[in-house]
Amino acid sequence: MPTSQTNTNPLTALSAATLPAAFIDLLALLMRSPSVVGAEHSFCRVLQRELEERGATVTWYEGLLVAQGKQPDSLYLAAHMDRHGLICTGPNEFQFAAFVAGARSDLLGNSVSEQLMRKVVDRFDGEQVYAYEPWSGTYRGKGTIQEAHICEYRNNLIFSVAGLEHLIAGTPVAFLDKLRVTDEALVGQLDNVLTVAALVYLFECGFQGTAFFTAQEEAGKSWRYLLEWFRRFGGSTNQLIVVDTSPFPDFASAQQQQLVLRNKDANAQFSAKLTAQLAQVCHQLTIPIQYKDTFVEAQNDLLVAQGLPPGSLGSTEMGRIIAASKGLVIGTTVQIPTSGYHTLSETAPREAVAAFLKVMSYLANVPASAVNAD
Repeated sequence: MPTSQTNTNPLTALSAATLPAAFIDLLALLMRSPSVVGAEHSFCRVLQRELEERGATVTWYEGLLVAQGKQPDSLYLAAHMDRHGLICTGPNEFQFAAFVAGARSDLLGNSVSEQLMRKVVDRFDGEQVYAYEPWSGTYRGKGTIQEAHICEYRNNLIFSVAGLEHLIAGTPVAFLDKLRVTDEALVGQLDNVLTVAALVYLFECGFQGTAFFTAQEEAGKSWRYLLEWFRRFGGSTNQLIVVDTSPFPDFASAQQQQLVLRNKDANAQFSAKLTAQLAQVCHQLTIPIQYKDTFVEAQNDLLVAQGLPPGSLGSTEMGRIIAASKGLVIGTTVQIPTSGYHTLSETAPREAVAAFLKVMSYLANVPASAVNAD
């Protein structure tokens, strides 16, 4: 990872209100392509087209799409491509896809995702959804969520959907969503298509390293696909940066920082050296940062003092692969702060998205002549 660089890249001069039009167009396109966890194949086809049009060499593996430039070992970046949605599990019966794909019949409450799902169970009422064929992406019909509840017998999220009674078990159902752009933020089902779009855009700007796009992260499986690639093709020690969004309680708290770093998650300690290097880059680019584990621990102190249960540090793809690889893969994360996490109104401050593009282009050593910041 570069530790110093002449500030000649137009992306590093992005103002808070300015985001490249090409990036916004790409994000809007990708958001309209379904990628329900466990049924990401059709989205892989879309990604392959967009990446190859930008000069990347693309290879498919089980649960993993790998895009490489002419210097693939110069920088390893990873983003998960799955998004939350539903899966038909029987006649006119729908369950939350992440828990089906993860073969989890119970919500144990030990992850941020599960804790948040309990809180937002009523927020999906009235939302429009559509079904699709998982391999081709062929449209299979539109419906409306009537209600969602946690079944007392199965202890899992069950949805009632009007208009999709014809579906057979195994059919994925995506939320009907499109990008909304305001003066302050980007809004939609951003996790994790926002950073996927950013990595694809990096190739448009001249990135020559490697970008991994993983499946089934929301089901807790993506790290296995990534680790398998490193065991087959990696070196003795592999340095990885995983990018994602990071939830905050509200938009005001998400705006308190532009990027989120981590020292650790619930699974493992991250690379202290790489995290420090990223913090140095952010400082050099005058980007305010927050360490998410420090933030959560401070919040937990307040909760415990009030007699309330503490929140989870989060179980991330990075932490899982560090814990399982036994030193083969090391790394850290860079995340965009958002509010409304895991809803159709997840909101990312424009300043944060601009800061993310600045840091990523800096790390990727993108040549200035290849970039048009619009």
